[in-house]
Amino acid sequence: MEIKAQLLDLKPYQPGKPIETVKRVFGLEKITKLASNENPFGCSEKAKQAILEELNSLALYPDGYSTDLRKAVAEHLNVDETQLIFGNGSDEVIQIICRALLGPGKNTVMPTPSFPQYKHNAVIEGAEVREVELVDGEHNLGEMLAAIDEQTQIVWICNPNNPTGTYIEKEKLFSFVSKVPKHVLVVLDEAYYEYVVASDYPETIGLLSEYENVVILRTFSKAYGLASLRIGYGIGSSKLIQQIEPAREPFNTTRVAQAAAKAAISDQEFIKECVSKNKKGLDQFYTFCEEHHLSYYKSQGNFILIDFKQQGDQVFQYLLERGFIVRSGNALGFPTSVRITVGTEEQNAEIIGHLTEMLQTTGK
Repeated sequence: MEIKAQLLDLKPYQPGKPIETVKRVFGLEKITKLASNENPFGCSEKAKQAILEELNSLALYPDGYSTDLRKAVAEHLNVDETQLIFGNGSDEVIQIICRALLGPGKNTVMPTPSFPQYKHNAVIEGAEVREVELVDGEHNLGEMLAAIDEQTQIVWICNPNNPTGTYIEKEKLFSFVSKVPKHVLVVLDEAYYEYVVASDYPETIGLLSEYENVVILRTFSKAYGLASLRIGYGIGSSKLIQQIEPAREPFNTTRVAQAAAKAAISDQEFIKECVSKNKKGLDQFYTFCEEHHLSYYKSQGNFILIDFKQQGDQVFQYLLERGFIVRSGNALGFPTSVRITVGTEEQNAEIIGHLTEMLQTTGK
């Protein structure tokens, strides 16, 4: 058998360490996972009830078209139902887009460091990857435009960006989109959209009526707290969605996920509460960083990237041995940093206490 050459050096996505593994290895009873930007407050009670009501239908295939969820999301966003495509997490929508547009002889432009699945899927499809380094943690839009040519198929924008939490303000983003050639698809990955509190963050749905070469990605995995159910979606022109739909696997989202997501989107009070608590949590980390003169990026997500001026793997290990799972910046393009998901007020205070002790011990 001959495996595709581009797969041989490609590593699978590495998520945060599982809680069960850390318990077993270190003999700990209590583990706090702040590694994968999950919602520490869980999900809406309405979503839980919807899940329970689906348990008697597990023997049935799901609706491949996600009809009920499609109607609910379309109404919430004020878009046409034909403008939506659903995936097994927004990860799969990224895969669908790459599968539909990329191949040998084509290229794609993306920021780096950013969400690794843009590059991962492009490599699998045999396309050239053109990465443009962030500047002060933010997209270098000018260089990204300059990297586009006639063979460019997709340009990726992660807004807010993962892992920095930085964002592109409305005027800059809209100006960028207006300059991208019409043959290039602009993918606006807004996985952390619900957490954003910046007043000049762009509302991008309106772009869809003007630009057929724009797709917006959102997910139920973050603020909605349904990460384990794996459901996300893309929003674009009806024509584009129809063209890429054949790249979607049949029955790619489950009955349980569809029902839970439909219920979750109807409970915006839950989202407002989570956003408010997340903002307070970020303020806890900002205060900690200021007190210890640590560099960090102001975040519009539910995570913060902190530069400890020492190997991120060391900070990761220190916290791991004390029952906290975070993400080392080594795997994220920031080797002396650590990305920490914002937890509950108590979780934040506890991990900050451990980090304070670490800094006192190391003298840094």
